[in-house]
Amino acid sequence: MDIEIKAPAFPESIADGEVAAWHKSEGDAVARDELIVEIETDKVVLEVVAPVDGVITRIHARAGDTVQSEQLLAEMEQGPVAAATLASKAAPTATATTAKDTAAAELMGPAARHLVEEHKLDISAIKGSEKGGRISKEDVLNYMNARDVSPTVGSIPPSGGTAVVEKIPVGPSSERVERRVPMTRMRARIAERLLNATHETAMLSTFNEVNMAPVMALRSKYKDQFEKTHNGTRLGFMGFFVKAACEALKRFPAVNASIDGNDVVYHGYQDIGVAVSTGGGLVVPVLRDADFMSLADIEAAIRDMGLRAKDNKLSIEDMTGGTFTVTNGGVFGSLLSTPILNPPQTGILGMHKIQDRPMAIDGQVVILPMMYLALTYDHRLIDGKTAVQFLVAIKDLIEDPARILLQL
Repeated sequence: MDIEIKAPAFPESIADGEVAAWHKSEGDAVARDELIVEIETDKVVLEVVAPVDGVITRIHARAGDTVQSEQLLAEMEQGPVAAATLASKAAPTATATTAKDTAAAELMGPAARHLVEEHKLDISAIKGSEKGGRISKEDVLNYMNARDVSPTVGSIPPSGGTAVVEKIPVGPSSERVERRVPMTRMRARIAERLLNATHETAMLSTFNEVNMAPVMALRSKYKDQFEKTHNGTRLGFMGFFVKAACEALKRFPAVNASIDGNDVVYHGYQDIGVAVSTGGGLVVPVLRDADFMSLADIEAAIRDMGLRAKDNKLSIEDMTGGTFTVTNGGVFGSLLSTPILNPPQTGILGMHKIQDRPMAIDGQVVILPMMYLALTYDHRLIDGKTAVQFLVAIKDLIEDPARILLQL
């Protein structure tokens, strides 16, 4: 029985996608739910898996081809031959799979598993850096680098050919090496959106600084109890800023609004986008109704989104919408920056590195852990007074975090 394998149904916001990599070739046996091909869109990388056990009989869209929503990608023949073939491929040559290997495989994301299978790596030798020993794609790449194994650059040949492994020079070299590669669709889309934001909005930034000592003291006092109470969820700083942003957005609804033609759309909810860095660029998954989420809910959701972003598991729905964005350049060491708007949003809050600085308090010089805050806003809708007051509200809430809970 012939089975058609089609591209996912894209939402209206995504016109098309590009075949990023085939993980199977014509004639290969596949098991149900096994990864076959990755489709890269403007926002996310979508994984297409086998609907049944069978054999890939024909591939219609090659790596690099542009595909439309629900376009035919390949055909496969359903049958039990896939299970038998896969079992023989997976069978070890000399010894049986150990329980340790099985446990490690269960703690591995799909991107990491693909690298392990492609390069025939010893799973038991790879240490997971994520919570619970989970092995990420970065862990596998680090292991490969340590063994001087270069990962494959580019896509897997769709027609059964041998993958080309490109050796990228590392360290000092007397050669003047250059390497030209096309932008990924996601990177190109990010560049396009950032350029459009500078051309189509009247961006302006205002700055302030916040004393992080109260939040740090609260976190230090309750972090262990918080983690035990909330099943391993750690108490970070982002939860406080998201909650503070929600409260400030209620007070200054223009910052939570968007411009649609000649209309201003005021959103009666707070969907907060949280910028997450991935290997392919910055993505902004959204916390829906963040105002109704607890600190634990926010921290758990952010961690989950970060893990899924690393494994290219974020869905288009995860990154659609959002009324305001929070981004933290401080995790990379940024002391001060001007974040760029994420249209059609009219505001974005930038957090930065916490640094001890001498501050004048009641006539005395005191060393305090300070953070610069930046609010970039669309001046077409938000005037300077509103922007400054909004940022001061954030500052006041963070410097007295009890006000966040009491909504004062």
